[in-house]
Amino acid sequence: MHSNISAPWWLRVLAWGGLFLLHFPVIVIAIYAFNTEEAAFSFPPKGFTLHWFEVALQRADIFEALGLSLKVATLATLIAVVLGTLSAAAMYRRNFWGKNMLTMILIIPIALPGIVTGLALLNSFKQFDIQPGVVTIVIGHATFCVVLVYNNVIARFRRMPFSLIEASMDLGADGWQTFRYIILPNLGSALLAGGMLAFALSFDELIVTTFTAGHEQPLPLWLLNQLTRPRDVPVTNVVALIVMLATMIPVLIAHLLTKGADDTEGSSK
Repeated sequence: MHSNISAPWWLRVLAWGGLFLLHFPVIVIAIYAFNTEEAAFSFPPKGFTLHWFEVALQRADIFEALGLSLKVATLATLIAVVLGTLSAAAMYRRNFWGKNMLTMILIIPIALPGIVTGLALLNSFKQFDIQPGVVTIVIGHATFCVVLVYNNVIARFRRMPFSLIEASMDLGADGWQTFRYIILPNLGSALLAGGMLAFALSFDELIVTTFTAGHEQPLPLWLLNQLTRPRDVPVTNVVALIVMLATMIPVLIAHLLTKGADDTEGSSK
């Protein structure tokens, strides 16, 4: 049952004001990505142009950085989906010694400051004489992406009646058939939502990437290096706008997927 009581007007104003302050930098970058003036932030904007998008499309270094970020985010997401799903499946029903400790270990990478995680990973790679590169970036991103998938999947597991699995086994289905026809359809939207969140987080991650990238330059590091080139600020604004849109869309889709699942779950009670 939903309540019809609305929030006070001053609370709504504060909420919208907070949202505006949070999104104001995004609005500024979006405006100046279309500014005709070559100067960084000439106020007011001089006009509207798509010239800087054309310039960005002609930059090979942008596409190299973009391709590397897509590769890293895809690999990190695949690892996170597999490990996060297996971890959730192992822990959602049974209580055993060390379960709380394992849960904490899974959550720690997303809770720690990025600089701590980055330093820890860098020292670990040096201990095993692993040179920083694409592999180390993927491992670094997967450590915190696993949490997003794990949280989504274990929440869905807890809402899924175990009687469905028992019924499947009673009817003669083997483990693979039960997984394919019973478990996977019930976990589908949770896996997709967790994977999208993991991809978005990995795609624009900067701090951990700084410590694990070595000589590689994914898109976030490319943007950071562009800060030392004032003449390229309009192009940097274009790339930053594209990155924000690329990460915003998966997050919104993931929110809609999990919201729809919650509504369905609630309506069935």
